[in-house]
Amino acid sequence: MDNKSTKYLDDILKNSKLDEIQDFLNSNQKAFIKNKKEFSFYFKDVLLTKGIMLKDLYSFAGYKESYASKIINMEKHTKDRDVIIRFCIAGRFTQKETNKALKLYGFNELYSKDNRDAVIAIAINNGVYDFATIDDLLEKYHLRILSRPQEKI
Repeated sequence: MDNKSTKYLDDILKNSKLDEIQDFLNSNQKAFIKNKKEFSFYFKDVLLTKGIMLKDLYSFAGYKESYASKIINMEKHTKDRDVIIRFCIAGRFTQKETNKALKLYGFNELYSKDNRDAVIAIAINNGVYDFATIDDLLEKYHLRILSRPQEKI
């Protein structure tokens, strides 16, 4: 992936004419996320650097291996952003790593202007990776907990 920022590309788009679409696509091709597996590769690389095994991650996150492996390997897609956040917390990802994983998966990053996201980010930034503790913090501020609605162990 090219390192052109989204803001940079957005600025180009604002001034682009219809007959410049092909030029834009050609000149910025490397900036586009082309490979759906990029999330999977990134996620597994971060886990490898932290010495966390996938089977342990599935257990820590509270999901069945059959479900979780399909999500991480991009064989199945979830619309539930919390699933990816749970995987990141179980993998002891930093806020920066979590944001990159969310973005690569196609979700919004943790947003500092969102109360719930802010609480999750603060927990991560303070090395809190225990779901019960994070859920307690979320409940304390009357926010939705990081639940596992469907694919529980």
